[in-house]
Amino acid sequence: MAKIFDGKVAIVTGGGRGIGRAECLLFAQEGAKVVVNDFGGEADGTGAAKGPADEVVAEIKKMGGEAVANYEDVSSFQGAERLIKQALDTYGQLDILINNAGILRDRMVFNMTEEEWDRVMAVHLKGHFNCTKFACLYWRERWKREQKGGCIVNTSSEAGLGNMGQANYSAAKEGIVGLTRTVALDMGRYGVRVNCIRPRAATRLTVTPELKAAMEKARAAGIPGPIEEAGFDITALDPAGVAPIVAWLCTDAAANVNGRTFLACTGTVGLYSEPVIIRSIHKEGNFTLDELSKLMPTVTAGLVNPAPPRL
Repeated sequence: MAKIFDGKVAIVTGGGRGIGRAECLLFAQEGAKVVVNDFGGEADGTGAAKGPADEVVAEIKKMGGEAVANYEDVSSFQGAERLIKQALDTYGQLDILINNAGILRDRMVFNMTEEEWDRVMAVHLKGHFNCTKFACLYWRERWKREQKGGCIVNTSSEAGLGNMGQANYSAAKEGIVGLTRTVALDMGRYGVRVNCIRPRAATRLTVTPELKAAMEKARAAGIPGPIEEAGFDITALDPAGVAPIVAWLCTDAAANVNGRTFLACTGTVGLYSEPVIIRSIHKEGNFTLDELSKLMPTVTAGLVNPAPPRL
């Protein structure tokens, strides 16, 4: 029986753990040949190991699928080029790119170091660009020869909407949304669709050792833990719940979906609206400060400071 991604080749960055692993397994189950990229570092990006990528490749092969491991750091321009080249050298084509690799260096903005900012930007935002650039070079040339395009699904975050202590991560993740919209415009003429998800899942980046300890303490005391108090059901945070919408976005059924952003978690998929102006004022020429003092309350009516000063 034919599978949805028979004859397709997919790259998943950060594919050795969490959401990336779930994506790799689902694409393989549906017939894709998968390049499992994972640098194998810690949650903060330090260190490196081949184990995570190798383990997922072994899982895929055990279930009868095809996969190869790749250990490149996607924040490296040359590393990303080698990753795309490996897919082409190994399988002769590339059809799907899932940009998922990421790290955390959380800190309140006044304590954040330049290195903490730069490293998160490098892995998330530059890493998305690096892999996207070299995949798009290939797809542009393939379109000229065969009129065959490709699909990219990028990984943003709800943190991009604002999350305390994550100025670097939030900025990078919201940058990925802008990258998604623009590459969708750049590459649509070459048959390439680019979409983005904001996943909601319990992974090693979100469930830190400190959070695990707090959850276990709350469980032992018979009270709601931090995740429950935040309004989330831990059973709805399975990384495997994210993979189906990512896969669907790469199917022909999503042919008209391009440049959009989705919430993705167990049992829930949500389409985000595009940013629009909801109220405005107009005049000929420049406003004066006095005029704005009188008119701006009509524009900002109803806004509430989400983080008012402590008294």
